[in-house]
Amino acid sequence: MSEFTLTLIKLAFLAVLWLFVIATVGVIRADLFGSKAAARAAERASQPRPAKASRPPKPPQAPRANNAPTKLVVVQGERAGTVIDLTSAPVTIGRANDATLVVTDDYASSRHARIYAQDGQWIVEDLGSTNGTYLGRTKVTRPMPIPPGVPVRIGKTVIELRK
Repeated sequence: MSEFTLTLIKLAFLAVLWLFVIATVGVIRADLFGSKAAARAAERASQPRPAKASRPPKPPQAPRANNAPTKLVVVQGERAGTVIDLTSAPVTIGRANDATLVVTDDYASSRHARIYAQDGQWIVEDLGSTNGTYLGRTKVTRPMPIPPGVPVRIGKTVIELRK
């Protein structure tokens, strides 16, 4: 082979190597800081849906019945024992630093799930996570109500609603 051909092969290999490094940095950045698609999905999920009737939508209220849960407890995982008081504000769970409950689990996404109050009950919603969210043994594919005491599993972290 000529000197010129070897130089071209070296340059092509170097270009492929740099493309791999750039792609790897992009994946790591998206995992740490969240991707634009995940941010848009979370933004759309937090926006209220238009009401069918002409009356204005009522703001979300935390359930306040005597038997309604008032706290979210981490029962298993690295953050076991953590207690979050439930208010009308949604609870976001994930690896992102701006999540209400930050989990450092390899199986959790940056913005993994959201728990919010709706019509007197608490709802869990998966935010397009890679490994899924489980309510009991059921995979959450749509927003689902959470009965008190039923475990919600996100990776190795298990949480429950309690009174």
